Amino acid sequence: MNEPAATVPSPFRRDTSVERLNELSRGTAMEPLGIVFTEIGHDFVRGTMPVDERTRQPYGLLHGGASVLLAETLGSSAGNLCVPEGRVCVGIEINANHVRAVRSGNVIGTARPAHVGGRTQVWEIRIEDEAGELVCISRLTLAVISAR
Repeated sequence: MNEPAATVPSPFRRDTSVERLNELSRGTAMEPLGIVFTEIGHDFVRGTMPVDERTRQPYGLLHGGASVLLAETLGSSAGNLCVPEGRVCVGIEINANHVRAVRSGNVIGTARPAHVGGRTQVWEIRIEDEAGELVCISRLTLAVISAR
């Protein structure tokens, strides 16, 4: 039986804030796409992205590549909160299944750990529409390396 989240230790080693994560996004790919970190929980990082002219493909639907960028942003950011000083996480593999079309509004992504190890991490990122319906499910594998 799974233990309630409150009794399981948080994987996060580094203290940060939503404001700090959003600061780090300035001048990066996240800024022009409108990706905003909105919440850091006990074992998750959450953010939003608008579905508009910046993130839609020519047929008027949320672009799968934009969903993947959101997923990797959330998973990598969460992963980097789990490593000690002097170490960083970098993406080595990501996959995504796009299961529902979205034409407007915002999507909400939530990254949760599947595995947090000393050399690799695996994160599951669920992207949902504003009604809470699954839009995309992604799995991100990170390598933990020395911060040079």
